[in-house]
Amino acid sequence: MKEKLLEIKNLKKHFHIDKHTILKAVDGVNFDIYKGETLGLVGESGCGKTTLGRTLTVLYSKTDGEILYKGVNTNKISNKEFTKKVQMIFQDPQASLNPRMTVADLIAEGLDIHKLYKNKQERINIVYELLEKVGLNREHASRFPHEFSGGQRQRIGIARALALNPEFIVCDEPIAALDVSIQAQVVNLLKDLQKEKGLTLLFIAHDLSMVKYISDRVAVMYLGDLVELCKSDDLYEKPLHPYTQVLMSAVPIADPDLEVSKKRIKLEGDLPSPVNPPSGCKFSTRCPYAKDKCKEERPVIREVLEGRYVACHFSEDLYLNK
Repeated sequence: MKEKLLEIKNLKKHFHIDKHTILKAVDGVNFDIYKGETLGLVGESGCGKTTLGRTLTVLYSKTDGEILYKGVNTNKISNKEFTKKVQMIFQDPQASLNPRMTVADLIAEGLDIHKLYKNKQERINIVYELLEKVGLNREHASRFPHEFSGGQRQRIGIARALALNPEFIVCDEPIAALDVSIQAQVVNLLKDLQKEKGLTLLFIAHDLSMVKYISDRVAVMYLGDLVELCKSDDLYEKPLHPYTQVLMSAVPIADPDLEVSKKRIKLEGDLPSPVNPPSGCKFSTRCPYAKDKCKEERPVIREVLEGRYVACHFSEDLYLNK
């Protein structure tokens, strides 16, 4: 049996836009994250991926629901203690690194807060070790973020996240702001560090090909809801939710002949407003298979095949007819 590191139960994160308007960024999601795995999280911009990641790391306080860490409700764990075990790598390294701090101070910030060194020499030795672990030199410790390239800044962000020896890291689109030539280097670095340290990762991204490469399982979000969750290979081979089928049809295939013959599924209509989502299934206004039940009753994510979870009233019918 795999060990559950995190259990997310009916998690909600709502933002009050004004007195009468509520943005339901994360609207009651349920899933588990197992120790040592990489769970990919994909979906359109604005679907709630980043909000979910920030809520799991307590950067945002949840509106409702439960987050259990090793079976213990995070409400019973102090934020300071929880952040030693859970860290985050941000999308834009330039925006997430204080330009007035040296690299050494940036990486050691968590060490300073938790007082995890005996003297200044031990502190700088830890910084040197982390820099070398992410492919940088100890000479970089005295420099400032603006002196580095985007890829190097992201490596600094990774070193900072590793400083407290966390067990779980949320990677919020860590390669989105990087050149394509650098993206693979950063992803391979994350894979190597995960193997070496036994890390558990939540990898949020738009690049579906990269998500397939790094993830053991993949979760798909749409307008604050989790619509599909399963092993990476199963999702890419045969997606079950209509929205996932649309996403997968957009993934390019390396073989030119197969790419030409591949059928691209195009969505009709615009993405509904998350402030005023459709009733019932939120995808019903764009789904080619939608029926009356879809517009009236919100589907619950459920296991339709072993290890395959889908939030669709008719996923079995769609699967059998494909």
